[in-house]
Amino acid sequence: MARHCELTGKTANNAFSISHSHRRTKRLQEANLQEKRVWWPQGKRWVKLRLSTKAIKTLQTKGLDAMAKEAGINLNKY
Repeated sequence: MARHCELTGKTANNAFSISHSHRRTKRLQEANLQEKRVWWPQGKRWVKLRLSTKAIKTLQTKGLDAMAKEAGINLNKY
């Protein structure tokens, strides 16, 4: 399973680790992903999703149905 947020699509970012002597080595900045159970009121059940912490914060304001519609995912499959 790919490491990405299921609602926002956030993935890892390529970056440099820079040492004290300013040598640069490539590394990955992974998205902060969490396994989260979210209550889906329209389906009247819990849905288990892999979300970034930013998506969890946005979920509280927008709601699960609105975010799933924007992402184009069908919550019945989860």
